[in-house]
Amino acid sequence: MRNLSIPAALSLAAAATVVAVVPATADSAAPAGASVTSSAPCPQLSRDLTWYGDNRARLQQVIDERGRCGKPGPDGRPVAAFDWDNTVVKNDTTDATLAWALQHDKILRPKSWSATSKWLTPAADRALTEACGTSVPVGAPLRTSTNTRCTDEIFEIRSTAKTMDGEEAFAGRWNHRRTVPEYAWVPQLFAGHTPDRLTSFARQARAEFLAAPVGSKRTVGTHTIPGYLRYYPQQKDLIRTLRKAGFDVYIVSAGAEPITDAWAGGVGIDRDHTIAIRSVLRKGRITTGTQGCGDVPAGQGEAIPYIDGKRCMINQEIFGIKGADAWKRQDAAHRIVVGGGDANTDVTFVGDATGAHLVLNRNKDEFMCRGYDDADGRWLVNPMFIEPLPRKKTPYPCSTAGYNNPDGSMGPVLRQDGSVVPDQQDVVSGS
Repeated sequence: MRNLSIPAALSLAAAATVVAVVPATADSAAPAGASVTSSAPCPQLSRDLTWYGDNRARLQQVIDERGRCGKPGPDGRPVAAFDWDNTVVKNDTTDATLAWALQHDKILRPKSWSATSKWLTPAADRALTEACGTSVPVGAPLRTSTNTRCTDEIFEIRSTAKTMDGEEAFAGRWNHRRTVPEYAWVPQLFAGHTPDRLTSFARQARAEFLAAPVGSKRTVGTHTIPGYLRYYPQQKDLIRTLRKAGFDVYIVSAGAEPITDAWAGGVGIDRDHTIAIRSVLRKGRITTGTQGCGDVPAGQGEAIPYIDGKRCMINQEIFGIKGADAWKRQDAAHRIVVGGGDANTDVTFVGDATGAHLVLNRNKDEFMCRGYDDADGRWLVNPMFIEPLPRKKTPYPCSTAGYNNPDGSMGPVLRQDGSVVPDQQDVVSGS
């Protein structure tokens, strides 16, 4: 596992410094118009970039209040963390890399498809075997650039967790707040490659998708997907400003870490500050195993940076919290100050932030329920900066079916005090 730098503020000797950075009442919102004094002016977010409502001003207030901004003292650096796909960039870098790999014959034939995931169903194993064939030697590249059936089966299972015939591709038991098999399956598909090789695939995909016009499409097999990606200028500016203000800024993604590594440098984030699905390596090559988190050991994807898994990875890798405690919400001194995301997979870690919870609206029920309920007064909902979604006409089902339970059933979204979040209307959208 990569050794990430742990902020010095988390040592016992510097604990008082962290508390000084975090407000005394960590779960209460600061007044929107509160004045701020500091020993040095904090760097400012660009006024040339458009944010919704007063979101820029509210983010700036957090930066002013919680940033180092030239203040003297021990290295008690505050922490910010962001999801990657559709949060820092428009569209999905994992889908782009998988699409590129399929179009360039970069998936190696496994010994058996059922070995790629412990949850893959016999129906999916059969569909993949029939579509991709057995003529290519095990460990050699599948000819997915010309075999549309094979490409379609792989991409459909990744996208919908179903085969092209509509049969369930994954079955069994897993904690639905710690993993999702089709996400874990992507790095498992690249077994046999080195992490650097996968990063090189992602860089080549990155070049193609950044060069494509906004709004363009790409065909993968018979699937049509967004054909372009863009860094959001607002998020690049936010990350740059946070870093200049003394924050440690991390990316926490449910994608494969070598893919995220290929992109994160574009916003100034290095590998030591990039956390994503980490494969178990054998002789330097990716296997179908994945690193665990907390008290969940390495396995085949039982614990990835997904919903509660993102909290676990932040607690473990940034704040040094080990074992079962890594799954729990920590005290204010051991939580991020700013968190940002776009989907239900981000809801737990973004909710843990003590300063600002930034939500990019992609109409994901649990996340939007939290954002619009705004229980602590610090949730900032913003439309996507590029091609924002139109307003959702029906309410989010917060009171009945907005929460994804560990067993996969749906239930009501609850506040910290146990009260039920009422259904919420979509009011911050592209139209």
